[in-house]
Amino acid sequence: MTDYAIRAEGIGKEYRIGAEVDRSPTLRDAIVRAASWPARVLRGEAGGPTEKIWALRDVSFEVKRGEVLGVIGRNGAGKSTLLKILSRVTEPSEGYAEITGRVGSLLEVGTGFHPELTGRENIFLNGAVLGMKRAEIQSKFDEIVEFAGVAKFIDTPVKRYSSGMYLRLAFSVAAHLEPEILVVDEVLAVGDAEFQRKCLGKMGEVAEAGRTVLFVSHNMSAILRLTEKAIVLDKGRMVHAAPTREAVDYYMASGFSQSGERVWQPEDVPADAAPFRPIALRVRDPRGAVIDSVRAIEPLTVEIEYELAAPIQGLRLGVYLQTVHGEVVFTSFDTDTPEMFQQHGTRAAGRYVSRGVIPADFLNEGQYLLGFNASTFRVKRYFQDEAALAFTVDAMGAPGMQWTEVRLGPVRPALNWTIEAQ
Repeated sequence: MTDYAIRAEGIGKEYRIGAEVDRSPTLRDAIVRAASWPARVLRGEAGGPTEKIWALRDVSFEVKRGEVLGVIGRNGAGKSTLLKILSRVTEPSEGYAEITGRVGSLLEVGTGFHPELTGRENIFLNGAVLGMKRAEIQSKFDEIVEFAGVAKFIDTPVKRYSSGMYLRLAFSVAAHLEPEILVVDEVLAVGDAEFQRKCLGKMGEVAEAGRTVLFVSHNMSAILRLTEKAIVLDKGRMVHAAPTREAVDYYMASGFSQSGERVWQPEDVPADAAPFRPIALRVRDPRGAVIDSVRAIEPLTVEIEYELAAPIQGLRLGVYLQTVHGEVVFTSFDTDTPEMFQQHGTRAAGRYVSRGVIPADFLNEGQYLLGFNASTFRVKRYFQDEAALAFTVDAMGAPGMQWTEVRLGPVRPALNWTIEAQ
């Protein structure tokens, strides 16, 4: 018996975009199209205008039995496509994967739920969709309900659940599978912070039980905690494979602007971001220079330049400051204050710059990542780049530099201390 649970060789996936779709042809239209088919083939018009893109290309790796592999990369790197191929949701366009053992997938939480059925009925339905036998579901029913925290509403149709309740129950069903290979795509995005911690704990139990796991996440702390090795994908290709900490360091250190500026070209922005279009994200020093290294004793300005092709109501621009290991330092939005929220309730079409200042004597020495998103609260996320650029903080002159010890934590504030003799 092979020692490998998964062997992928030269996997590639090609998609065609821009194909003409005739949604509701009449019988007359169908006859006309059939009659004109030979002529359209000769003119090269038979399939309508199409463009081919490779979501994955030439990806090869091996995962041993009982190994936990992390898959990391930016949005659009091909992570979810890879997991769908390994879960047999879609076929590769080239290459192959040898998979030994039963596969359980947590790709799109909630698949198999029916809004008219109760939570109880959906547990059995969803469990069956995910490959569980009825006896197995029955034996784990109480555990599933307790984990999801929906006992009071288990006999209520899920169409009356809040989105958080719906997702918690769906994840709970999927999380209690016991396959030989578990494929997980960003489950930590489910629910509130407390439930995310429960998800992380459950994933830890799965890993400790010796099952083979493929885990995709943008949470580098979770990747570091749960996985032994990791592969890095970029634009559909595997660019690095190494022990997890080395792979995370490579991912965090590569692909970022070295000038303290990230500029998005039109082809970098997905079509569904419209009417929002990001232009640039910058870090500036107090003198206005764009820099990639800042002094801890000086304030720094985060600047987002963007364009709106049409008015957007309730738009907010958020920045996310993280350590290089994915630990969030803080989140801030350009309409956090009531005054800014009222003044910019609707932003007209045009070009804008949003700026926020991080005060002096706040950040500890080290490297940090800046991400940002543009969204309308609980309505739509227009654009997100969770790690758009990196910058370094130099602690020269910061509080406590008279001692050579490493100061723990991402912040190093200058507190106003007093000492009084009693």
